[in-house]
Amino acid sequence: MISFIHGTLSEMGESHIVVEAGGVGYGIFVPATVLPQLPTVGEEVKIYTHFSVREDGQSLYGFLYKEDREMFRQLLSVNGVGPKGALGILSVLGPDDLRMAIITGDAKAISRAPGIGPKTAQRVILDLKDKVDAGQVLSHMGDVGAEDLRSGMGAAGGSGPLAEAIDALAALGYSRIEAGRAVRKLAITEDMTTEDILKLALRSI
Repeated sequence: MISFIHGTLSEMGESHIVVEAGGVGYGIFVPATVLPQLPTVGEEVKIYTHFSVREDGQSLYGFLYKEDREMFRQLLSVNGVGPKGALGILSVLGPDDLRMAIITGDAKAISRAPGIGPKTAQRVILDLKDKVDAGQVLSHMGDVGAEDLRSGMGAAGGSGPLAEAIDALAALGYSRIEAGRAVRKLAITEDMTTEDILKLALRSI
C-alpha cells in the first residue's frame, strides 16, 4: 500500500498531477479543490494517497491532508459511491464543506457533484452522519456549539438554539453550508438563544 508520496510536482492537469519521486513519475487523481492549494510545478510536495485496485485498472488518488483522505475513504464506504463519484463530490465541496453538508443534512449541495443524484446524496448523509467529527468541523466554534452537533442537534430537523439558527438561515435563502460556515465563526456559549446566534451569524455572512 502506498501511504504517501513525497517528491517534486512535475505536472498539473485538470484532475490529476504527476509527482516525481525516486526517479518515478506517479500519476495521481486529485479533487479540483486541491489544485489551488498545490505549490508551483518544480517544487516539493507531499501527497497522502489512496491506492484503488479495480477490474478496469489501478489508480492513485491524492490529498494534502490525512483527514481529507479519510473523508474520501468514508465516501467509498457508501453504497453506490465509487472513486470517481467520491472525487467528484470532493471537487464540488471541500472536505470541511462536505462534513458540514453531512452534519446539516444538505443533500442539495452534495447532489451538485457529477453523477450524484438526490438519492445517493441522502445515502451519503445517512451513512456518514455518525462518522463525521463535528468537533473537527467546528474547530473554531465554542464547546457548546460543537457538542450541539455531536449530539445530532445540528442536523436538519434537529432542535436546540444552534440547529434552529441554521434552520432560520436556510429559511432566509442561505444554503446550509453557508449557514454552517457562519456559525463556525462564532464563539457560542450556553446562555445564547437562537436569536443571539442568528443575529451574530447574519453579521458574519
